Amino acid sequence: METLVFLFSFFALGILYTMNTIPEFQEPYVILEIGVAVLVIVFLFYFLITRGNPPKDALFFVFAEFSFTCVIDLTSALEHDGIISGFMGFYEKTGEPYLGTPYAIMMCYWDGIAHFIMYLMMISRITDRKAYRTLGLFWAGSLCANMSVFITGIVAGNYGSEIRPAFWLNFLFLLMPICAAITLFRRPKDRPLIGGYNAQHAQSMKLIWRPLDLILVLLLFAAMTFTILRGLVALDSPLEACSIYLKHYEPYLKDPVGYPRVMMLHLFFYGLPLLGAFVYGLLKPGCTWMSDWTVFFAGAIIQCQWAHIGGSLHPRTTAPFRIPNDAFWSVLAANLLYTVTPILVAFRVQSNPYFFLKIAPFPGQTGLPNSEEKDTKYKDK
Repeated sequence: METLVFLFSFFALGILYTMNTIPEFQEPYVILEIGVAVLVIVFLFYFLITRGNPPKDALFFVFAEFSFTCVIDLTSALEHDGIISGFMGFYEKTGEPYLGTPYAIMMCYWDGIAHFIMYLMMISRITDRKAYRTLGLFWAGSLCANMSVFITGIVAGNYGSEIRPAFWLNFLFLLMPICAAITLFRRPKDRPLIGGYNAQHAQSMKLIWRPLDLILVLLLFAAMTFTILRGLVALDSPLEACSIYLKHYEPYLKDPVGYPRVMMLHLFFYGLPLLGAFVYGLLKPGCTWMSDWTVFFAGAIIQCQWAHIGGSLHPRTTAPFRIPNDAFWSVLAANLLYTVTPILVAFRVQSNPYFFLKIAPFPGQTGLPNSEEKDTKYKDK
C-alpha cells in the first residue's frame, strides 16, 4: 500500500502544472476551490480502493492524504530555490506568497522529505498491522510545531496583509495532527508501564551514579537558559544581554517575516515548561509520561530548528538578518546542541526505560491498604 501511496502522490505534479498553464485556474478563490476538491478526491480514491479490505486505523487516510500534499510542498521549495520551474509560479502570486520566505522554504523541504518518509513508514506499519505509536507521536509533534508557527507567523508577520483564500487550507493541517496526537496519546503504550527487579535497581541509583542522566540534566538546564534568552529577545526585553545577542549573534530573530520571533515565543511559553518537566522526570523515578512527551517534543524541536537554522542561512535572507561571520560557528553549534538535547533525552528514555516505569509489587505484596489486604485474604480463604 505504501508503494501505491508513493506513486499516486506524484499526480500532484500534473495538477500543479495544469493550474500553472491555465490562467482561469489561478484566481484566488478558484485555487481554494480546487484545493478542497483535490483533497476530497484523494480521500475518495483511497476510501474506494480500500473498501474490500479497509484499514484498521482511520489515521491511514490522514497519512495517505497528507502524502499527496508533501509532493506539493517539496515542489514549492524546489521551485523557489530555482531547481525546477513551471509548477508553482502562479501559487506564489495568487495563492500563498509567504511560501517564498526562507523559513517557509525550509519548512516545505521538511514536509516534502521528512514527513513524506514518516507517512510511508506509518502506512506500511498500519498495512502490516504493526504498532507505530512512537513514530506517530514524533510526527504529530513535528507537524503541530510546523503548522502552529507557520500560521501564527503569517498573521503576525509582514505577510499578514496579504492573506489569500488558500490560507484557510492550512488549518486542516493544524487540526488533524492535534486530533491524531490526542488519539495516539490515549492508545496503550508499545511497552509495559510496570517493571520488576531491573526497574527497582535503576530507580535506587542517585543521579550522581547515573552519569548519562547527569549530563542530560545539565544539557536541559543549558537548553532552558537558551530558550529564556531567545524568548526575551523575541519579547523585546531591554536587558543588555538580549541586545548583545540580537546584534552580534542572531539578528535573524528580528526578521520582519515573523516566523523566527513566533517560534521563539512558542518555545518560551510551551517548550520551556516541557524542558523543566524533563529535568524532573530524570530526577524523580517512575515518571511514565516521559516516554511519550519526550518523543513528541523531539519531533517538534527538530522541525522548528531545521526551519530556523536553514532559514537563517538561506540566500533569500537579507544580509542584515544573517548570522555575523565572526559568530557563525558558535551560533550554529549552540543551535545544533539545542536541537540534539531533546532528541538525546527521548533516545535515552526509549532505549533504557526502567527508571521511568512503575515498580511491580514483590510476591506477597498487593499494594492495597491493610484493611483491603485483610479482606482479600479472608475472601481467598
